[in-house]
Amino acid sequence: MQTFTLEQVAQHITTSSCWVIIQNKVYDVTDFLFDHPGGANVILRYGGKDATAAYVPIHPSDALDKNLAPEKHLGALDSESIKRLKELGKNKVQTKDELRVEEALKNKPPLQRIVNVEDMEEVAKKILPYKALAYYSSGGDDCITHVENGRAFGRFFFHPRVMKPVSQCNTSTTILGYKSTIPVYISGAALARLGHPLGEANLTRGAYKTGIIQMVSSNSSLSYAEISAARVSLDQPLFFQIYKHVDDATAERRIREIEGLGYKAVFLTVDALVPGNRELDIRAPHYLEDFENQGLPTQKKLDGDEGEIDRLGTAGGLVIKNDADMTWEKTIPWIRSITKLPIVIKGIQCVQDAVLACEAGCEGIVLSNHGGRQLEYSLPPIELLYRIRQQRPDVFEKTEVYIDGGIRRGTDVVKALCLGARAVGLGRVFLYAQSAYGEAGVVHVVRILEREIRFGMQSLGVRSISELVPQMVERVDWEPVTRAKL
Repeated sequence: MQTFTLEQVAQHITTSSCWVIIQNKVYDVTDFLFDHPGGANVILRYGGKDATAAYVPIHPSDALDKNLAPEKHLGALDSESIKRLKELGKNKVQTKDELRVEEALKNKPPLQRIVNVEDMEEVAKKILPYKALAYYSSGGDDCITHVENGRAFGRFFFHPRVMKPVSQCNTSTTILGYKSTIPVYISGAALARLGHPLGEANLTRGAYKTGIIQMVSSNSSLSYAEISAARVSLDQPLFFQIYKHVDDATAERRIREIEGLGYKAVFLTVDALVPGNRELDIRAPHYLEDFENQGLPTQKKLDGDEGEIDRLGTAGGLVIKNDADMTWEKTIPWIRSITKLPIVIKGIQCVQDAVLACEAGCEGIVLSNHGGRQLEYSLPPIELLYRIRQQRPDVFEKTEVYIDGGIRRGTDVVKALCLGARAVGLGRVFLYAQSAYGEAGVVHVVRILEREIRFGMQSLGVRSISELVPQMVERVDWEPVTRAKL
């Protein structure tokens, strides 16, 4: 294998020749600059330098093999250069953000003190690096939709039945025919390694221990194979959330790969075709530059870029290659032609599209506005679920209906099930849990939700999920009460 010195690599910093170092290996990324989902500037920032720390948390291990031709894998650093990099790492001054995180980890409460989902979120927000926090917590525009997703549950009140035998209460259900101990699944959420070194593997193992199902993101920070291998048992079902790539051949390879790995369903995301305006995420690099006043390599600009603001952020870079021209008539039959896996449409935001998904023969739909991260003022999913129940109850007979967005309590889950949802998805919550406490955090959140769901069911007078019916909830017109913290 050919070796290079740091000085040799440092000469290649332009659009005509750009090299980077990742885990002591040298790569020529020149031809990939303008194909990079986050844009060429992101790579040029690390041109001629060691990009390992920035690269590893947000890229699966097979990304370089999939995106760079073999001849672009140039070789390795020589032993002297590796030694110098190690010394530089030892002598690196901790940034203010790293010091903040270090102090927060020292003061992190023991897991048993986390009594609800919001407790978990509060701890995670203290211990997460700013870049991770900005990505995980960001919402679209003014975050109104993100907030309203949760507030909307406050407009639905229960009609409990009493004097019912409920000592034997069963919270289990099935999702696409696969058993789940509670009507909750881990929704596809990208870049888990931003929050914890083991990333998605924490979610996989936590899901197995608690008997729920994990949906894996297209933009996971571990490879699809690594996540599959993290399963404790090959019987553990995994679902796959896919952003259809604009290039059909690339999209087909991805679907065939996950089917070969044993994934059990395809959740096609349709509500994030273009980058959202997630300003907290967009501002993150500039905040760090100002806050640290050091540490980040200077952003290189391409000709004509002066004065331009990078509007992508971490999130925008992940969806820039999505197919923005999907249609019911073209896309669903195309997916059917290359896989026999069930197809679920993730991102339904109106009654009409719920009906069209049924007509297209989709096995399920997820009512979702992408957690309030995309179109501001899209309807909260629980409100849309209510409208489907009122206007087109036949949808629930034709396909499985799920919702995600704003769910914080077991009572939120129970309300959704009363209105006809088969199960609900939680994404951010599990990212926060695994970031703060790893696999144990994931297990703890499931136990919290299981306890709250069982309490809600017993208080309503039911012993099984099938007994939850629309007559048990009522939508009120007054402004919902703000959730109180005692």
